Amino acid sequence: MNFVTLNNGLKMPQLGFGVWQVEDDQATIAVANAIEVGYRSIDTAMVYQNESGVGKAIQQSSVPREDLFITTKVWNSDQGYENTLRAFDDSLERLGLDYVDLYLIHWPTPKYDEYVDTYKALEKLYHDGRVKAIGVCNFDIEHLERILKECDVKPVLNQVECHPYLAQNEMKEFCAKHDIYVEAWSPLEQGGDVLKDSAIQQIAETHRKSPAQVVLRWHLQNNTIVIPKSVTPSRIEENFNVFDFELSPDEMRIINGLNRNRRKGPAPSEMNIR
Repeated sequence: MNFVTLNNGLKMPQLGFGVWQVEDDQATIAVANAIEVGYRSIDTAMVYQNESGVGKAIQQSSVPREDLFITTKVWNSDQGYENTLRAFDDSLERLGLDYVDLYLIHWPTPKYDEYVDTYKALEKLYHDGRVKAIGVCNFDIEHLERILKECDVKPVLNQVECHPYLAQNEMKEFCAKHDIYVEAWSPLEQGGDVLKDSAIQQIAETHRKSPAQVVLRWHLQNNTIVIPKSVTPSRIEENFNVFDFELSPDEMRIINGLNRNRRKGPAPSEMNIR
């Protein structure tokens, strides 16, 4: 496993396991499988409605809690200072944990303009020692700039949609400048066209790896934190086995050149659902 050091000194596995669109009972099985394979970072959220299932897998695991890195998120309808503090308590109860390692704002929902107050609640949780790090999801640069200007604790990361067809180059440049990591959700474009791309398939054949493994390796070598999701045991293991090969500079250039700025999910500035 590769680890990154966040801007507050906390170490985080660079490869984690995501559970978006996984049913609660299925999440228990999938997370238990992932932990057995070797994953130590688990990414969930209140709106996924599987925090309880994730918590059961953590409690049933023989891996010590301090060796696991657990992330969850505050949903759009729970934004605002007091609402966020209540939402965090509820998430903690569902997870069955005393603390989480990383707490994130799920979307900025700029129409409601509450993300600064929400982030200030995250700062309180951080200062109280109930979370080890705080950050954001799906923030555009303008939203990040406002957090940096109006808040005291720098986000450790911004979790955004990112894959070879949406490389997020401008975001990566901004975050690198401010010592903020980029974490990729839908890193495999949700199993989309990127895995059928002829360039990626050719590189995969060269390394005797799957296209998914090549894409995950591309993320890692670009210094991106990545959280692939699967409920299939063979794929959970396949996605983890990406530390025994390396893409050449030419191969990295080829994949970097595939960017189309094409999203599967909504644009952050337009996502105001509650």
